[in-house]
Amino acid sequence: MRKYQAVALVVLLGFAAVAIAYAKDKEKASPGRMLTGKVLDRHDNPLPDAVVYLSNTRTRAVKSYIIGADGAYHFPELSPNIDYEVYAQYKGQKSDTKTISQFDDRKQVNIILRIDAK
Repeated sequence: MRKYQAVALVVLLGFAAVAIAYAKDKEKASPGRMLTGKVLDRHDNPLPDAVVYLSNTRTRAVKSYIIGADGAYHFPELSPNIDYEVYAQYKGQKSDTKTISQFDDRKQVNIILRIDAK
């Protein structure tokens, strides 16, 4: 009887170890969240060559993205535990600054940045 209990215990410990390893791998595989959007003028036209700035509010590190013809930008793999600020600049004009909160639990955040360009 003890022999069967020992075997059952070893099997259960094996399953537990596999489950823990699987959970850790899932955590590592999570790429965080993604920020996407467009930079548009007041008439909803894309502003190619505008520059989008993304600032980590904790470290103040800044990433930038130069807009293509479609006006779209994206910043992948953002930490879900940090607030970010994003804004765009185009020919000396600046959009409003938008904040992405760590309390916003969406995996993908889409923000339209508008610049009153002429």
